[in-house]
Amino acid sequence: MDTEKIWSEFSLALKKFIFSKVKNETVADDILQEVFIKIHLHKHELKEKKRLKSWLFSIANNATLDYFRKKDIVLPTETNDAAEENSKDEHDAGDCVLPLILNLPKKYKEILVLTEIKGYKQQKAADTLSIGLPAAKSRIQRGRDLLKKGFMDCCDYKLDANGHLKGEHKNKEDCKVCN
Repeated sequence: MDTEKIWSEFSLALKKFIFSKVKNETVADDILQEVFIKIHLHKHELKEKKRLKSWLFSIANNATLDYFRKKDIVLPTETNDAAEENSKDEHDAGDCVLPLILNLPKKYKEILVLTEIKGYKQQKAADTLSIGLPAAKSRIQRGRDLLKKGFMDCCDYKLDANGHLKGEHKNKEDCKVCN
């Protein structure tokens, strides 16, 4: 895998994706450069080349989230553009996480967006929502349980003996969340 080839094939799509989040061309260019540094340094870690596009957009999404975390900016949570940018045949459980979270009741959705999507520590999320830490922990746990139920309802996952989700993710056209 050659970084120049990846650049020529994916840089425009990655920049468009980043720009859709940050709405600032200079910031998008800066984040894109960070993304390609990460890609160049870690491209040898990608085991399956068929997952390249998904991997690239995951790096771009994470770099964009890092930008928002550093700036402590609230990220819009309307859609998961990374999932939309993925090719139609590359669909995995990660594509359904945000849509499932956004379908939860407000008190669970808010806390899970802050902790699971934006990466806030539980205390910071509690402070942001003006609730106590015990309430935040309870909402996170209940929200995660509802998220598990969502995966079970949508994608026919099952719980194993340890309470972990097990199963194979459906194709995008069979997914009840993404369609």
